[in-house]
Amino acid sequence: QVRLVQSGGGVVQAGGSLRLSCAASGRISSINAMSWYRQAPGNKRDRVAAFTSGDSVNYADSVKGRFTISGDNAKSTVYLQMNNLKPEDTAVYYCYAPWGGWGQGTQVTVSS
Repeated sequence: QVRLVQSGGGVVQAGGSLRLSCAASGRISSINAMSWYRQAPGNKRDRVAAFTSGDSVNYADSVKGRFTISGDNAKSTVYLQMNNLKPEDTAVYYCYAPWGGWGQGTQVTVSS
């Protein structure tokens, strides 16, 4: 059974950067279709970045130009590089894979 294990996150000042990682334990065929979501208190879980068909990626409007999703098939790992962070980016971030479910979540807090 494949599990998704997240790392990274933490507390950063506005304008700072963080990188999240999501590693799949167990053999997977591809990191395609993996994605990142976030959920702030009282809000629903929203997708922020995803690998879509082929080599395409998709970003939520709120993070375009600031967040970058990337991956390493050899390491079965997906990353979310977050730059120019804003207080409204504060949330618990989750990675997701259709064949693996959800990661455990990691808190990102951006102070003003």
